[in-house]
Amino acid sequence: MFKSVTNIKVRYAETDKMGIVYHSNYYIYFEVAREDFIKEAGIMYKDLEDMGIIMPIVETRCKYHEGAKYADELIIETSLKEISPVKVVLKYDVIRKNDNKAIAEGETTQTFVDKDSFRIVNLKKRYTEIWNKMCALK
Repeated sequence: MFKSVTNIKVRYAETDKMGIVYHSNYYIYFEVAREDFIKEAGIMYKDLEDMGIIMPIVETRCKYHEGAKYADELIIETSLKEISPVKVVLKYDVIRKNDNKAIAEGETTQTFVDKDSFRIVNLKKRYTEIWNKMCALK
């Protein structure tokens, strides 16, 4: 199974009063990792949007095992959990680099949507080249 790796260093502004990364920032980390993941397939979000495809998130989750802190270096491993012609589910594993400890895990489900009509697009039928690139990430 293919996994992309994204490195993030926790900034002070991402922490709360307790000095722990505020929970919603993990979703920003997931977004950065997701862009890195599809870039590995030779796909850029901007190119998709220029083609008229957007990928809104329809479901997301994150389970926190231990909080990251300011200046922690995090590794986010992203993999393809599921793909169909109309949606993709990505899995994220967040690992603290200095001790290799898994501190969080998450998933996002996104659909392929026409940006003008906001109707779901069958990527396999309408954009075969993009579909094949996405499937290559299995």
